[in-house]
Amino acid sequence: MKKMIYFGVILALTMCVSNGFAQGTMNSDSKMQTSGKKNSDSKFMMMAAMSDMNEIGLSNTALSKSSNEDVKKLAQMMVDDHTKASEELKPIAMSKNVMLPTEMDSKHKAAMEKMSAMSGSGFDREYVKMMVKDHEKAVAMFQKEANNGKDAEAKAFAAKTLPTLQGHLDMSRNMMTKMMGNKTDSKTSGM
Repeated sequence: MKKMIYFGVILALTMCVSNGFAQGTMNSDSKMQTSGKKNSDSKFMMMAAMSDMNEIGLSNTALSKSSNEDVKKLAQMMVDDHTKASEELKPIAMSKNVMLPTEMDSKHKAAMEKMSAMSGSGFDREYVKMMVKDHEKAVAMFQKEANNGKDAEAKAFAAKTLPTLQGHLDMSRNMMTKMMGNKTDSKTSGM
């Protein structure tokens, strides 16, 4: 009889432990799915903040180094618009407990150092080329978040900011085409 009671107690404990484990697994799976959804939105916010810092930094360099008025106008617009976007993103990220980067990563620092070492029309061309490349990536990233984001605020921020980024891309492409035309014209006019 003692063996039966002992066996019954062990069986009952085993069932309780395995039931608790199953619930714990389900809870951790639910948390993982929730954090997975938030993770893509968090990653978007962190990448958007890094992109803003990069554009502001490069554009401030262009404002101080370029003598081309069109480049300076583009750079000032970049500083103004990306500063505004950055300020709009901060409270959204804060409300989601997302820590935004406060300084550029090594990749963006290297690009900044490269640009700081350049001057003249070579600097202007490289700056505009970087604006095209960076805004192609930014437009794709913001489009993806606007279409597929899980967090309503992050998604709305992406959708609201997207037309501005598309405008930056269009202006940068037009300026690059104009600069490349001038470069070609100056080479052929000397012949």
